[in-house]
Amino acid sequence: MAVIDLNCDLGESYGAYKIGMDEEVIPYVTSANIACGFHAGDPMVMERTVELCREHGVRIGAHPGFPDLAGFGRRNMALSPEEVKASVKYQIGALKAFCTGAGVRLWHVKPHGALYNMAAEDYQLAKAVCLAVKEVDESLVLLALSGSEMIRAAKATGVFCASEVFADQGYQSDGTLVPKNQKGALIKDEDQAVKRVIRMVRERKVETVDGRDITIQADSVCVHGDGAKTLAFVKKIREGLTAAGIEIKGF
Repeated sequence: MAVIDLNCDLGESYGAYKIGMDEEVIPYVTSANIACGFHAGDPMVMERTVELCREHGVRIGAHPGFPDLAGFGRRNMALSPEEVKASVKYQIGALKAFCTGAGVRLWHVKPHGALYNMAAEDYQLAKAVCLAVKEVDESLVLLALSGSEMIRAAKATGVFCASEVFADQGYQSDGTLVPKNQKGALIKDEDQAVKRVIRMVRERKVETVDGRDITIQADSVCVHGDGAKTLAFVKKIREGLTAAGIEIKGF
């Protein structure tokens, strides 16, 4: 039977600002990527999100990003590989402390936003992320874009890795995601998104914005946690995958 993990970026509220639908979404996913305070989240939110994951048996991952609260970590920053490595280590360590306090395991690390996109194409940044993961805990898994430089760097540095695909984002012919300010960046038709995921899992193929088929490895599919229709979308994906005979299970 084909198997896929269902992950979501969570814990992105901050202070008086509530972002996302964490309480509603967590019961439907198998892995959670929790913001670590740099692009979103704060200590109270981190602690509560870890507890919610513990209650529902959801695997916990750190979601480190650039130090850019105002830009939600989505703006490119000119950090050196050494700065990226230290920043990622700092954020993993912060979330790992809350996991230890709750008596649960930290499973994985998934970079956020601009850091994710830049490291997907820049091997030196990707290597810095991998070394940060390895130096904190060699058992951690790097969750990264399928076919990206992060996957290549993980294999080169001996870091466990899992390949991530996206249900609701368009792909370019080189396997990278379509920038969000360009046409075809978002898949708004939920039925189409579900069909794409099923094909990625079963056939290891996805159609790009220019109509080509590219090969893709799908260990985990991301459903974004900050959209207005997130809850309905994650329910629909679960139903579609189950109906297609695909098991939903943590990677």
